[in-house]
Amino acid sequence: MPAVLQADCANCFALCCVALPFARSTDFAVDKPAGTPCANLKQDFRCAIHTGLRDKGFQGCTVFDCFGAGQQVSQVTFGGHDWRTHPGTSRQMFEVFPVMRQLHELLFYLTEALTLAPARPVHAELRRALAETEELTRSDAGTLAAADVGARRAAVNALLLKTSDLVRATVPGRKKNHRGADLMGARLSGANLRGATLRGAYLIAADLSRADLRTADLIGADFRDANLSGADLTDSIFLTQAQLNAARGDAATRIPPALTRPPHWS
Repeated sequence: MPAVLQADCANCFALCCVALPFARSTDFAVDKPAGTPCANLKQDFRCAIHTGLRDKGFQGCTVFDCFGAGQQVSQVTFGGHDWRTHPGTSRQMFEVFPVMRQLHELLFYLTEALTLAPARPVHAELRRALAETEELTRSDAGTLAAADVGARRAAVNALLLKTSDLVRATVPGRKKNHRGADLMGARLSGANLRGATLRGAYLIAADLSRADLRTADLIGADFRDANLSGADLTDSIFLTQAQLNAARGDAATRIPPALTRPPHWS
């Protein structure tokens, strides 16, 4: 995956630690409103508890991924002018960041779709959508703030659905359809989910140990605290680093080469 779609915290003004809100829960130890710096944020935009986030109740921070939106807003949209030394930029910067994050997520999926050979019939449409979305990410702050991201997401999603159908059609036999299904806590150990669609499925705390998830569509699946020990996700499509970070796995879990094994996995 291109570096531009990977978070580069060293070139970001800690936008996720300020612009976004979070509520006290199992993911966050405290409440924080949008636009307010986290109490753990230092003056140099670094986190004071970065190495102990999970131990101190900030598991949500270790799961979040901006897909590179942070450095794009910080260094491109606002030309390296940070919100501390240029407080006049803060309101619009914090408004633009969630928009850019959604656009970069779309770029992530479109980029992956273009690497999938079975989706070749829609590659031309995917390239056009990629170019249009990239162009929007280079717009000024006003244009970004006014962008109809919902409409763009809908258009891209239609292409990603076509991509998914083409890729999963290469798997012989009947494929399971769990799109949007409530599978929280489900016992799916060793399940054959090859070529299945799990788009938007709720898999919180599900047991997917040793499950076969090759060529499965995992876009938007909620893997919080899901057990992926020994599972095979090597050729799964639209899986993100954030989804892996939210799950539990082990040394036997097989993941796509573009992603990284989370450090908290055993």
